[in-house]
Amino acid sequence: MKHILLIAISVCILQSCANRANAPQQGGETIAFKYATNLKINKFDGYMTAELRNPWDTTKLLHSYVIVPADTALPTPLPVGTLVRTPVRKALVFTSVHTGLLVNLGALNQIAGVCDAEYLRQPIVNQLIANGTIVDAGNAMSPDIEQVIQMSPDAILLSPFENGGYGAIGKTGVPIIECADYMEVSPLACAEWMRFYGLLFGCESVADSLFAVVERNYCSLRDSALQQADRPSLLTDLKTGAAWYVPGGRSTTGRFYTDAGANYLFADQQKSGAVPLAFETVFERAQNADFWLFKYNRPADYTYHTLAAENELYTQFLPFTNHQIYGCNTDYVPYYDEVPFRPDWFLRDLVKIFHPHLLPNYKLRYYTELEK
Repeated sequence: MKHILLIAISVCILQSCANRANAPQQGGETIAFKYATNLKINKFDGYMTAELRNPWDTTKLLHSYVIVPADTALPTPLPVGTLVRTPVRKALVFTSVHTGLLVNLGALNQIAGVCDAEYLRQPIVNQLIANGTIVDAGNAMSPDIEQVIQMSPDAILLSPFENGGYGAIGKTGVPIIECADYMEVSPLACAEWMRFYGLLFGCESVADSLFAVVERNYCSLRDSALQQADRPSLLTDLKTGAAWYVPGGRSTTGRFYTDAGANYLFADQQKSGAVPLAFETVFERAQNADFWLFKYNRPADYTYHTLAAENELYTQFLPFTNHQIYGCNTDYVPYYDEVPFRPDWFLRDLVKIFHPHLLPNYKLRYYTELEK
């Protein structure tokens, strides 16, 4: 089997090299993105090019793609970039969030395999994995390469990391779609990447329509929340080890809190990621917060009793005393599966918590009040 695997990899590499050329392409019609900043797509006669800006060094490109319909001849000369034939018919998808998106775009039958299947919260996908229709390719950090070769996917969707490589999966010659949507710095910018995936999977109009719904819902909720005179103060997350990590004010999560009409107490931390702070720093600023929200993953839900048992100092925060703490248990709540491409759903939860009169009949989807 090993020699067959090596031959297959060698053939794929040769085909990939043959599909790359060294002639850049100028001009074309730019597909406008309203929010996404790390994605640029140009349309030409019979094909498209996509440029993904490196979010860790915005002076450089992360990846370039040449997107050509499967029933169309390749352009001559072929522009620089990874060749992707569309629509993608057989995809290996590394993340639960992109698996969920493809289901919502009507591209379920185009998912050939997944990684980290135990983390999926899509019942239909779990069923297809169980009956062997969708292949479980194992752990995303070390996928089963033999399974990948046998699957023969048209494309592999995975999330890139700074200075990260792809090991053996990068040597198969299968086009790798670097899903850098999570590095955008606003909820709508992240969600707008669904339009790119719609282009790849032949469901462009569905993706455009879904994003229009997301945008309309999100903006309506945001505008209503920002018109409220009351802006309740907010503490988030829990102490982890020696530090208390809070979302930076320029992060997607920080933007959610602001758009929901809250006074996020660490909005002045002008970072796009998590910021480690000392417990004393958090306590000094947030001890009198109106609300306290956090996400966690554990078999049983947090209660006020278990929170106090974990750290007695938590009881000194005002929202503990006033019973204004909400938790999101990602052990069973599909937060990570849904929120990146349905930020309107998550914003609705936040608005309900901070301004309940705006959504009197809405039941929280992600958060629950801690039991007293």
